[in-house]
Amino acid sequence: MSSGVRRAPRRSARTRVTLSEEDGVRYLHFGTEWIQGGMRIARPWQLELEYQKQMMTLALLLPEPRQILQLGLGAAALTKFCYRNLPSAQLKVVELSAEVIDVARRHFFLPADDDRLQVIEQEARTYLREQMATRCDWLQVDLYDAAARGPVHDDVDFYRLCRHVLRRPGVACFNLFGAGFEASFQAISIAFDGRVLASPSIDEGNRIAFAVVGPRLDASALALSSRAAQLEKAWRLPLRRWLGALLEANALTGRLRL
Repeated sequence: MSSGVRRAPRRSARTRVTLSEEDGVRYLHFGTEWIQGGMRIARPWQLELEYQKQMMTLALLLPEPRQILQLGLGAAALTKFCYRNLPSAQLKVVELSAEVIDVARRHFFLPADDDRLQVIEQEARTYLREQMATRCDWLQVDLYDAAARGPVHDDVDFYRLCRHVLRRPGVACFNLFGAGFEASFQAISIAFDGRVLASPSIDEGNRIAFAVVGPRLDASALALSSRAAQLEKAWRLPLRRWLGALLEANALTGRLRL
């Protein structure tokens, strides 16, 4: 994960994972100044970083998921948020690093595995290839290395694997960052037959891409705004504002057809 924000890290006693704290927020680093996740210590179940909050906009495209798959754990912010706020969903998280999983549990309040949550220590592309029969309603992808140079997997073949794992209907979101956004978005668009949307860029440089599969999505802006208003109260996220920005960024007015 990467927020595009730099902070001075405090090294932990472990190997490459480092932690820092500032103004009541604990940050995760992979041995560099780049932030890979964050948590407000007083509100460990809430989302702190803006791009992670925007990734929850996919609830407007497909509400009430039964199965959620997340690629990349980081500080477990999305995992905890979905676990707390979507109690009817089964949640699987794929994370390459055993140390990241351990740190998320010791320092970021990640719950232990249970009948709803399973954290899998495996490389993301390998997992998708080996789980071809797996299906999910939501896919959230946030895969970055220590230097935050770009998504760890960023090619059409990988994004086709992502498409394959989705049910019909299904929706995916991808955290993209930096100057390589256009190339990444184009690869996603190819893999998903052009059924993609891009959020506006936020201050840190992150930009979220959304992709859908299955029956055509055709919803009025009014209906989507009503859904966003309901979720705003429950989740304390400005979903109506993000919906408006998403529609404007993709030159959509009145209806969302995808």
